[in-house]
Amino acid sequence: MRRVRRASLARGPGLPRGPRGAASIGTEEATVRYLMYGLLPSWLVPGLADRWLHRRTRIENSPGTRESLIHSLMMSEIGFPIALTLLYEVNPLLLTVQSAAAVAHEATAVWDVRTAHHSDREIKPVEQHVHSFLESLPFGALASLMCLHPGQVELLLRGGRGERTAWRLIPRRRPLPRPYLAGITAGVLLCVVLPYAEESMRCARASARRAGHRDEAES
Repeated sequence: MRRVRRASLARGPGLPRGPRGAASIGTEEATVRYLMYGLLPSWLVPGLADRWLHRRTRIENSPGTRESLIHSLMMSEIGFPIALTLLYEVNPLLLTVQSAAAVAHEATAVWDVRTAHHSDREIKPVEQHVHSFLESLPFGALASLMCLHPGQVELLLRGGRGERTAWRLIPRRRPLPRPYLAGITAGVLLCVVLPYAEESMRCARASARRAGHRDEAES
């Protein structure tokens, strides 16, 4: 089972040298660095850009409450597996959760675009390109993790046979650095949770005002 229990992403930049040679280890280390310090933090950028475009096109003046709730659903679909990946070992269970979340996120993205298309809000090409980034990033991250853990992918394809912990959440043997986890948490709160919570509240208030105006007009 040594091949199955490979080094996890938690080893980070300190991946030890092994018999496979420096070139192979260097590739793993570069992929880990890319995931930890490149892809995950940069994920916040298109999210902020998308929210800015929503505000610029006055999402609250369209039937935007549903669209804003869809955005919250999409963030949950991605945020949950990311949190699990930061805290637990990559195994068949985690890969299954990540794959299901990526597919669900893509399906919700189609729903989101359809909802926006039928609203009064103008969806400009730049916003469509931002959506393209947000849709592709989950699959890019999943593919990178699978390349880092081919033994776990093989175990998943075998249904986890031969490994009693294949379908359990196993805390990381070597947890990620606390400053890194704190930085990612702060970034998500400041760049995702708070801005989109404000958007949802703004849409809800605008929807309530429109309902009040309709009631006054009917009375």
